[in-house]
Amino acid sequence: MADGMAQAVESTQTDLRRRLEGLNLYLVGMMGSGKSSTGRHLAEQLGYRFLDADTSLEQVAGRSIAEIFASEGEAGFRDLEAAVLNQIAGWHSLVVATGGGVVTRPENWGQMRQGVVIWLDAPDELLLQRLAADPTPRPLMVSPDPATRLQELLAQRRPLYAQADLQIIQDDRGPAEVARQVLEALPSILKERTQAPLGRLQVVNEAGEVSTSIN
Repeated sequence: MADGMAQAVESTQTDLRRRLEGLNLYLVGMMGSGKSSTGRHLAEQLGYRFLDADTSLEQVAGRSIAEIFASEGEAGFRDLEAAVLNQIAGWHSLVVATGGGVVTRPENWGQMRQGVVIWLDAPDELLLQRLAADPTPRPLMVSPDPATRLQELLAQRRPLYAQADLQIIQDDRGPAEVARQVLEALPSILKERTQAPLGRLQVVNEAGEVSTSIN
């Protein structure tokens, strides 16, 4: 029985890989939304390569993100981020965990729209909890009041994240379960891309129920 289930899952994943035809998957969302951990599971399930855009940026620059912000400010960082994303968009069969602010540049959307954009939408409390436990320097979160700063960033970015092809509502589920939600919703997204090139927003709620609303 277990072998049969495993074969069925593998067959479904093989079919999904075929339907994706090498399209890149871009994970967007606030810092702390689980893009890297979820992305690794997604890539493994699809036989894709996983790529963390921030890590790639640091490798290209030869400096950390905090150092780039300190020397060139956010504008300089965004310029470099856009250049790296432009290079990534020339590749295929990638799951890409993007930086939280990548959505603020229109040209970045032009690159990501060549693939499928997936928004990992986590509640404020969960984001704050994860950020507090993560020692990674976050230049845009340097504030005596992290909760207020997070609210400011979310107010700017949530309308931009909402342009994604797929929205996954986060709760306490682990990254493997979130990746499963994405895999289950992707076939509907691919069908909609074929039927309506402008696409629709696919919503997965806490109960795992999938619904569709016009974006």
